[in-house]
Amino acid sequence: MTDAERKLWRILRGRQISGYKFRRQHPYEGNILDFVCLERKLIIEVDGGQHSDTVFHDKQRTRLLEQAGFKVLRFWNHEVLRQTEAVQVKIWQALENGKPIPTPALPLKGRERMD
Repeated sequence: MTDAERKLWRILRGRQISGYKFRRQHPYEGNILDFVCLERKLIIEVDGGQHSDTVFHDKQRTRLLEQAGFKVLRFWNHEVLRQTEAVQVKIWQALENGKPIPTPALPLKGRERMD
């Protein structure tokens, strides 16, 4: 794994994002997915400089994965290394997309709020 992949794995492993399980280096249809949450069908790919030469192939691969029902997020190495919190937020948003976001419980009638 690259430094960026190692850093992202420290965030994804152990169900640290909303309790979702991620796998790394997961085989799928002849491809190796960097990270995948099978429950939410979310794939995360971390691309280095070598991917600038394979943009067409990556787009084709992404299209095939999306046709299979996956959502694919791609981040450059420098994004993961320098903007880790923003990457984590984007992943969380993709996981929670389409799910109701919990709201704080309202105080029970007759009880005073303790602000």
